[in-house]
Amino acid sequence: MSYYEMPGHLIRRLSQQSNQVFQEEMKRIGADVTSVQFASMQAIELHGEMEQSQIAQSIHYDKATIGGVIDRLEKRGWVERKSNPKDRRAKLVTLTKEGRKALEEITPVVKALQDQVVANLSDDERALFIKLAQKVVS
Repeated sequence: MSYYEMPGHLIRRLSQQSNQVFQEEMKRIGADVTSVQFASMQAIELHGEMEQSQIAQSIHYDKATIGGVIDRLEKRGWVERKSNPKDRRAKLVTLTKEGRKALEEITPVVKALQDQVVANLSDDERALFIKLAQKVVS
C-alpha cells in the first residue's frame, strides 16, 4: 500500500491544505486569528458562557492548551473570563461586543474558504465527503 492510499497520510495532507487556505484568507482580510481561536469563538457564540474545559471539549481540543488560546483572545478583547461562582477554580468565558463583531466579520470568509478546501469535488462528492468525515470522527 502506497502512502497515497493511506488514510492517515491523506488526512494529514488535507489538514495542511485546509490550514494553509485558512491562514492565507485570514491574512488577506487582515484578521490575525487561528482556526482554533475561530472555533473557540464559534463554540462560545453557539453555547453561550462556557468554562474553558467545555470549550476544549466542544471543539475537541486539548484541555491543557486551551488556556493559551483563550489568553490570546482575551488580550485582543474578544473574550472575557470571570470566576465561576459554582467552582472558583474554573473560569467562565464569554464573547465581548468586539469579539462578536470580529466573529461576524470572519465567519463569512471562513464559510467561503470551505469551498476552496474541497474545490476538486463535485457538489455530490462534497456532501458525501462531509458525511464520511463526520462518520470517521464520531
